[in-house]
Parts: sequence; C-alpha cells; structure tokens
Amino acid sequence: MKSFKRFLFFTFLTISAASFSQGLLQDKSNFTRQDTLRGSITPERAWWDLTYYHLDIKVDPDNKFISGKNTVQYKVLKQDSILQIDLQAPLKLTKAVQNGKALNIKHDGNAHFIYLNDIQNVNTIETIDVYYEGHPREAVNAPWDGGISWKKDNNGNHFVASSCQGLGASVWWPCKDHMYDEVDSMQISVNVPAKLMNVSNGRLRSIERIEDTKTYNWIVKSPINNYGVNINIGDYVHFSEDYDGMAGNLDMEYYVLSYNLDKAKEHFKDAPKMMKAFEHWFGQYPFYVDSFKLVEVPYLGMEHQSSVTYGNQYKKGYLGNDLSGTGWGLKFDFIIIHESGHEWFANNITYKDAADMWIHESFTAYSESLFLEYYYSKQAASEYVIGTRKTIVNDKPIIGHYNVNKEGSADMYYKGANMLHTLRQLLEDDEKWRQILRGLNRVFYHQTVTTQEIENYMSEQSGIDLTAFFNQYLRTTKTPTLSYSIDNNTLKYKWTNIVEDFDMPIQININGNTQWLFPKADWNTLNLDSKINTFEIDPDFYVDSKQL
Repeated sequence: MKSFKRFLFFTFLTISAASFSQGLLQDKSNFTRQDTLRGSITPERAWWDLTYYHLDIKVDPDNKFISGKNTVQYKVLKQDSILQIDLQAPLKLTKAVQNGKALNIKHDGNAHFIYLNDIQNVNTIETIDVYYEGHPREAVNAPWDGGISWKKDNNGNHFVASSCQGLGASVWWPCKDHMYDEVDSMQISVNVPAKLMNVSNGRLRSIERIEDTKTYNWIVKSPINNYGVNINIGDYVHFSEDYDGMAGNLDMEYYVLSYNLDKAKEHFKDAPKMMKAFEHWFGQYPFYVDSFKLVEVPYLGMEHQSSVTYGNQYKKGYLGNDLSGTGWGLKFDFIIIHESGHEWFANNITYKDAADMWIHESFTAYSESLFLEYYYSKQAASEYVIGTRKTIVNDKPIIGHYNVNKEGSADMYYKGANMLHTLRQLLEDDEKWRQILRGLNRVFYHQTVTTQEIENYMSEQSGIDLTAFFNQYLRTTKTPTLSYSIDNNTLKYKWTNIVEDFDMPIQININGNTQWLFPKADWNTLNLDSKINTFEIDPDFYVDSKQL
C-alpha cells in the first residue's frame, strides 16, 4: 500500500504532467461575452485574412514594461469597416493607424474594435499599425498560469520569457487572437538591454545596437499560430549543430544560460535523437526554413514553433521523475521530446478551436512512447503508454466547449495517447499506422484543422469506420467495459458502458492462445473444446473489464 506522502507526490506529478497546456487547470462552465469574443470567429474577424505581422517592441525588464507596435497586414475577403484586435488588460491599445490616419477604437474588455476610414476592397492587401504599452500580466505559475515570467538567473541577470497557450497571445502583444487564422510569415523585433539577448522564432536576421540597448530581428517564413510566438530574454550563449534530415541540412540551434553551457552540450544530445525518431514516425520536420531551436527559460517549457523552450533542469524524465512508473520515462528528457513533438502536432497541424486541443496533446503524449519504440523496443513503448493510464481521471470529455476558447479534460494527454495506442492495435499493421501518422502531417501540412477532419482522415486511411470509436473516447468519460462470464468451456461477453454503435473488436488470450473477440452491446457466446482456465484481455487495449 502506498504511503500517503507518496500518494500526494504522485498526484502532484499527475496534475503537473496532465495539465501541460496553458489554461488546463481552469475549470469553467459559465461563459461570458468576453469568452465569445475571444473564442469565436466574430464578424469583425471573419472578413479579413492574416498575411503578415511585424511585431516591433521594447522590453524593459527593470520596470516589467513592454511598449511598441504590431504591423498587421491582411487580405480583404469581403468589404467591411470594423476590425477586431485582441489585447488583454492591463496592457493598453493606445493607437491604431492606417494609411497615415489615426482611427477610432471601441474597447470592449480584451477585444478592441477598430473603425476603418478607407474602403476595404475585396482581394486587396491592407496594413494597419496598432500601438500598445503597459505592464503585461505576470505569470504566476508558468506555463500553466502564464503571461510574462520576470525572473533573475543565478548571476542576478534578468531572465524573461513568455508563455500563453490557452490564455492567449494577446496577454502580451496585440493580434488576431484566434487559432483558426495563422499569419503566413512575420518579423519579430525585440529591443532589450545591451548585455542581454532576445531569442524568438525563426532565424536571426540582424542585431542593431541602439545606445545601451540591442534590437534582435527574427524572421519567421512559415505560418505560425499566435501562442507559438515567443520572446526569451537572458544572458544566453549559443551553440549549434547540423542535422542531416529528410529535407537536407537542418540547423539545430541551442541557447542556454552561460553557466549551463557544458551541461547543455551533453544533455541536449536528446534533440537530434528526437529529430531522427520523429522524422521516421511523422515525416520531415515541418520548419526547415526556420531552423530548430531549444531555448532555456525560467519555467518548465513550451512548444513555441522553431523556438522550443526548455526548463527541465537538465534531468531525464519529468523533472527527474518517470510519469509512467515503468522506468522507461527516465530514458529521455521529457521536455525535449514532448515539446519538440508539438512541432508536428500543434505547430504543423494546429486546431482551429481550443475545444479540439486534443489534436495537439493526444498525439504528442503518444509521441513519447514512439520515441521509446524507435530506440528501445515496441514492448518498451507499450509498457510506457500503458503505465501512463494511472494519470487518467475521466472527469469530463476530452473535447471541450466550442466558440468560447475552452479546452476539454487534461485527459487529452494520456487518455488520448492510450486511445491512439488502442487504435493502432485495430490496424494490425505497424507500417500502415506509421503512414497514417506521416500522412496526417503531409495532408494537413501548415494547416488549421477540426476534430472532424482528423477523424475522417483516420477512418478513410484505416479502412475502419471510427465514428463510434472517437465518440466513445473523445466525447464521453465512459471507458468501454467488456462484461463477461465463464462457465466451464463457455465464454459469454458483451460491451457495456458504451456509446451507440460501439463495436470495437478486442484481442484476448484464452488458455494461452491469442484470438480476436467481436463484442457488441448484446451477449455473444464462445464455446471451446475444453474448460477455460485462463482469460486475459490484451493490455494494449484501453478498456475495463467486469467478470459477472
């Protein structure tokens, strides 16, 4: 029996790991107008399509202050005259300018409606500059309760970073803060004190010295979601390596605090190992044009596109602990593997609505076991993902509420991973499974998607109607239960605790022999030639059982 102290420790780890994305600790069922303005494609968003951002800001760590502007370039889809920009208090949107003219702004909480003077002709490319300043929300417990982390390193230097998934990028910069519309490319210009460095997404184009400050200009050439944009400011040193990948040479860049350089050079060997494994499973890394970076930060880490942040204290596992309880979780650095896995599932394939966050987290949690399979064995991978089931609580469905920026249960991590592991068993073809994972990243390359699109693709490619399967695991808290009875040489069995039309086949072992059962909601009978002495369900299937 576990001691109470150990139980509390494990519960803490479960909550921490299973609540990785920003906002997952928030339980909300009553939604407001602000939730709708944030989470829906409002009329003031729908008529224009993002093409380019230039975020040009000054960060003053001494005063925890940000000021600057965002140049927003967009294509007009239909004529309109009101444009929504999002910026969260206590930051203030101070001015909006188009074609040299200051514009009227109506402020409605965190949504700001800009009234345009000039006619917006369909198919034209227009630009608006939005200016802002203030003390952004300070992260309380990044990345779960995010914002800006204003910290100091061991030498007393400022150590600053952003984290905002779920909470929204508008917590620190003005933007069109909805996931459905990714900007095609952007420039990020960040002015910081001269003795510090800013690391953001993409590639460093130039550094400008301005008196006692420096401006770092980063260029992102790939589409990028808002929460994937980041700033990381510190006393960084840099090292790099070239990786010979599927699309040729890939720059793998590392930015760490100066006194951690030697540790990082040894510990970050997991990064090229990750790249090799995930290009095998998911296809080529999606952002060769923008490079790959690991950047040390003062919090645990996040999946910022081409600028993955790292704060796992140079330990294997999750802060030195194995979330699966099998030992396999200590074979890799959890943050390097998990957050980098998001480059495929989150940054390449991105959900349109936060309710579908499982698309990011289920596949990426599952990627941890695929990393183990690539380097160790299929059995290691299986033991790991099965071990993570102890974190599943089935408190609410994995899919959340639509149009109000509300994700579902934190079970999207390891219940989602076990759902995918179960689905793999139904195919009985590991190469076909790998091609489905690679196909997802090819077909939905640099796109925003819905759950239905992912479900349809996987049904088509597997040749199995997965409607009821996904309804069961994504839309309910019910774990399918194989109810059965054994009488001498007769096995009676059926599914209980299931949705309509759920009829998933399952592998069992009877008297040492493995075979498939095809349960439905009604009783079925299997008669053997001899007495049933042993009966076992294949543990690779995430189900419950009940002997009657």
